[in-house]
Amino acid sequence: MGIKDITHLKIDNLAFENIENFNYLGSILNADNKMNIEIAERIAKGNKAYYANAKLIKSKFLKKNTKMKIYKMMIRPVVMYSSETWTLTAKEENNLRIFERQILSKISGPVNIDNIWRIRNKLELDKLIEGADIVRFIKAQRIKCLGHIQRIEKARSY
Repeated sequence: MGIKDITHLKIDNLAFENIENFNYLGSILNADNKMNIEIAERIAKGNKAYYANAKLIKSKFLKKNTKMKIYKMMIRPVVMYSSETWTLTAKEENNLRIFERQILSKISGPVNIDNIWRIRNKLELDKLIEGADIVRFIKAQRIKCLGHIQRIEKARSY
């Protein structure tokens, strides 16, 4: 009998129900340990964070550098919450990059070449973040977390 076969668990007077997924400390956990629901929820929360700061990002009075700081300090952390534990598929990486490019396009705005306006392409947006897109940042955070875990093990052995 697997975990999914159990519909209810009763211990003493307490009854526990088997559920597909639940929210724990802001992260969505599920029985299959799939990250697609969690990542979709994080992207949705990132969009909410963007729209909460949309007046600042659309402001003509702020420089692009300031708007990038707003993105890096107020929007990207919302999307990346608990990302150290994620196992990303190519589709999920693509969804994260699409989200980031949409925000960066809004920050940088269109470009005017020979009196023709066009949106910036991927390479131009990549220059804006200096090649450190959100997926690379997540992978760097996972490596950083692994380093912390390795140091904990060494500290405990002494």
